[in-house]
This record gives sequence, C-alpha cells and structure tokens, in this order.
Amino acid sequence: MTHACTPADREQARHLAALLDADDVDAALDAGLMDFTACENCDAGGAGKIRAAQATLQTVWAARERYRAREARLQRIAGERAARRAPAQVQKTGALPASAAAILERAKAKAAQCSQQ
Repeated sequence: MTHACTPADREQARHLAALLDADDVDAALDAGLMDFTACENCDAGGAGKIRAAQATLQTVWAARERYRAREARLQRIAGERAARRAPAQVQKTGALPASAAAILERAKAKAAQCSQQ
C-alpha cells in the first residue's frame, strides 16, 4: 500500500528533517518522527533522512532491549548460583519428633527387660 504525499505530509517531513539537521532527535520524536510515513518514491523534505533516522532508532531501541534482557538474565543466574552455594539451613531442635521418641522409649524398655534377666 502506497502513501500519497499531501501538503501536510511534505510540511511535516520538512519540519522533521530540520529537527534532525539540528540534531534535535528528542524534538523530532515529540513531533512524531516514529509515526511519520512518507510515500515510497518521495523525497520531499528529506524523507530519506527521516527513514534512516527511524531505522537507526529502531535498531538502537532493539539493542537496548536485548541489553536489558541480558542484564536481567545474568542477575537471575547470579542469584540462582548464590542460592546453590549458600549452606543449607538445618533447623536444630533439642526434642525428638514424637514417633522417634516413642521408638526410643520402647527400645529403652526392652533393654531394661533384657538387663534384668
């Protein structure tokens, strides 16, 4: 689908190109740089420069997202590694569980019976 250039499109293209020439990318973004679509064969107002800036920004933003994803992955891996290296927490209590205490009591009673005989 081709986009027909209107006078408003040509004016916006000239405005965006002027902002890019002035190296004011923030103002160009605020003025709709990433939403601007020029017609296929038109270079009115520096449409080629605008397309190049859009492509560059998309590439840079994709690289930034890959970097952030990598940093998050490395943080997660470091946390997992630290958790594996941490000594296991053993809960020490003085009392035996009820079942073990019962077994021990029966063994003591049996030993007492055997020693009396």
